Amino acid sequence: MIMVFRRFRGLSIALLAAGAVASCGPLASSPQPVQSSNPSVTYNYRTDQELLKANQNATTYCGQYQTAPQTAGLTNNPDGTKTVVFECVRTTLPAPAPVNPNLSYTYRTDQELVQASQTANAYCLKYGSQPMTSSIVTNSDGTRTVTFQCRSR
Repeated sequence: MIMVFRRFRGLSIALLAAGAVASCGPLASSPQPVQSSNPSVTYNYRTDQELLKANQNATTYCGQYQTAPQTAGLTNNPDGTKTVVFECVRTTLPAPAPVNPNLSYTYRTDQELVQASQTANAYCLKYGSQPMTSSIVTNSDGTRTVTFQCRSR
């Protein structure tokens, strides 16, 4: 009996020692990202129509990554042009469509125009078709109104 106990104790000590040595070694783990960035695309433009076209082009560009464009920056250039940077991000589509959607937006800034275009684009992707068309009118108070129309499938 004493002999069996000594063998058991010796085996237990050996297993504990092996476990202690193994726990000191490196643990297997999967690599963790330390930096990540979304694809982005940059366009120069002069007019509101060119900005809308840039947004449509960004939608096509980001679509290859199953993402949507989000405005990351708008700048004025010394030569009178402007630059817009779109970052491709994963997004959710808007809530269910209203019966008669209002795809007309009044805006004052380029940022508001891009936001309106992206909202209408998300709607058209979900309920209409691409590409969508747009028209812009200047209002008497200096604001402008853009109206989008989805092309039917």
